[in-house]
Amino acid sequence: MTGPAAGTLAPVTSDALRRALTDPGDPPLPPLPGVAVELLDALQAPPRLAAHLRLVHDVARQLTAAFAERFPLVPFDRQAVLFGAAIHDLGKVEHPEELSGPGSAHEEAGYQLLLRFGVPEERARFAVTHAAWHAPGVQLEDLLVSLADKVWKGKRVTDLEELVVDRLADITGQPPWQAFLDLDDVLAALAADADRRLAFQAEHPVHG
Repeated sequence: MTGPAAGTLAPVTSDALRRALTDPGDPPLPPLPGVAVELLDALQAPPRLAAHLRLVHDVARQLTAAFAERFPLVPFDRQAVLFGAAIHDLGKVEHPEELSGPGSAHEEAGYQLLLRFGVPEERARFAVTHAAWHAPGVQLEDLLVSLADKVWKGKRVTDLEELVVDRLADITGQPPWQAFLDLDDVLAALAADADRRLAFQAEHPVHG
C-alpha cells in the first residue's frame, strides 16, 4: 500500500492530539498503524477522534484474533480489518460535529480524504462501508470493521450480526444457531469492557 508521501505531512502541534495518540490507557491500548497516525497528524485531527480510532482499532484486534481462533476455516484479511478500524471515521476531521452527534457526512468525506493522501481504494472504502453493511459487494472485512465500531461501546446490532452469522454459516457449514452462539460469545466478551472505553474516549476533547 502506498501511504502519504514522505515529507508532506505536518508534525503534531497539539499536545491534546499527542496525548490521544500515545496515552497508554488501562489496560494498555496498542498504537495505531503508522499511516493512520501520519494522517491524523497531517490533518490536525480532533483528539477525541484519535482516541476513538485507537479504541475501535484495539477492539478490531481482539475481534480478529477471536475470529481466527473460533472460525479457523473462515478466510479474511486481518490487516485490512485493522487498517479499516484505524481510519473508518477519518472524515470527522471535516465534520467534527459528528463526533458528539449523529451524521453521515463524514463517510464520503473520509473516503475522499484517504484517496487524496494516496490510500488505495480497497483500503479507503472502509470510510464508507463501516456504516453501509447492506450495500452490494460488502465483504466480511467490512462487516468486521462495522462490528468493532459498534461493540466497542457495548452496542449490539441485530441485522449486522445476522449478516456475519450468514457468512459464517455459509463458509463453515455450521447451522446458523451455532455460528450465532460462537459469535455472541466473542461479542459479549468485548462489550464487557465498554464502560472503560467510553471513559477513555471522554477524557480526550473534541477540540484541542
